[in-house]
Amino acid sequence: MSKLPLTPLGRIIKNGGAERVSEDAKEELSEFLVEQANEIAKLALDNAKENGRKTLKAEDIAVAYKEL
Repeated sequence: MSKLPLTPLGRIIKNGGAERVSEDAKEELSEFLVEQANEIAKLALDNAKENGRKTLKAEDIAVAYKEL
């Protein structure tokens, strides 16, 4: 499974109010976000195919996100 860079995830967590962030917390968030992104991508691809397209568009992602 792909991983997201941990440094930006640490900044995101700190922007949420945390003073300190462990590496484990960043890794856990990375795994969760990748799983969610994969689910959204699958739903978005299904939406594109249903609309007769091979190209995934931003609106496909938006629709998929709302479905979750």
